[in-house]
Amino acid sequence: MKIAALISGGVDSSVALALLKKAGHDVTGFYLKIWLEDELSHLGDCPWEQDLAYARSVCDQLGVPLRVLSLQKEYHDKVVAETIAEVKAGRTPNPDVWCNERVKFGAFYDMIGNEFEKVASGHYAQIQQAGTTYQLVRAPDPIKDQTYFLCNLSQAQLSRALFPIGHLQKSEVRELAQEFDLPTKARKDSQGICFLGKIKFHDFVAAHLGTKEGQMREYESGKVLGTHEGNWFYTIGQRHGIKRGDGPWYVASKDPAQNIVYISRNYDAIDGPRQAFNVDGFSSLRRELLVKVRHKSAPAPCTVDGSRVTLAKKDQGIAPGQHAVFYDGDVCVGSGVIS
Repeated sequence: MKIAALISGGVDSSVALALLKKAGHDVTGFYLKIWLEDELSHLGDCPWEQDLAYARSVCDQLGVPLRVLSLQKEYHDKVVAETIAEVKAGRTPNPDVWCNERVKFGAFYDMIGNEFEKVASGHYAQIQQAGTTYQLVRAPDPIKDQTYFLCNLSQAQLSRALFPIGHLQKSEVRELAQEFDLPTKARKDSQGICFLGKIKFHDFVAAHLGTKEGQMREYESGKVLGTHEGNWFYTIGQRHGIKRGDGPWYVASKDPAQNIVYISRNYDAIDGPRQAFNVDGFSSLRRELLVKVRHKSAPAPCTVDGSRVTLAKKDQGIAPGQHAVFYDGDVCVGSGVIS
């Protein structure tokens, strides 16, 4: 097949490219430049040049042509602007879900047209076909599984996507990188939101929204315990950043309109908001499913009735704006935004 392979400069996409090349496909590598280096340069290091250098080295070694495409405007308009708007409204968005849906498998698809049959990436996920339906299936490595971030891909997007390492454990990918002797074989995994690089999300938010002093109150009593620099720096379930010595304290709730952050030491005593919530964009007749309310959480049993989700056990990190991703066994059956 003629395949466009998304190359990030990391070990996962490098191994994916090597496997495609070994299988005899006609492959072209694409490095998507989405770093906002001009806008964010004053905040810290945006290592896109280093990533691109690794991508070039891998492609040169494998004899694969590499194209560099700038999707910075598309990324800003489709991901960054909405991220800032959601944070300002007091919610906790997931930019990486939007990046995959709107940029990597969206704007990029539009840009390359019909030149390539498939678009491959180094994501840990699998695609299986059931009749005319394409299903997104969890990777066998539960720690690296990235179906959470791919949950919004449409049938048209899934039909064209290819995940060459999705069936592998991370340890197996590292072994293959050694076998292929790839330039990225010893490179550490990247962390955090894709366009920020080494920039802290707190600093990114502060650059756009600034700071504004507000009250920090005890959830149970309403007693004022101190101040904070802006409710947009906090998310539900958060522990870090609460500068009190008598903790641990957790963020239990927020009032964005009044710029108030409510915290609690007795988080398990908070019942309703911790076990049931509504979602926008997903509904079902009453059924038992699994759900992830954030990327790093394990899929948890739940009951979905319409747009109402009830967990089998309480969870301290249910945050409005975050994606809830639903599974029937290992198959991702959809997602909704926690409201």
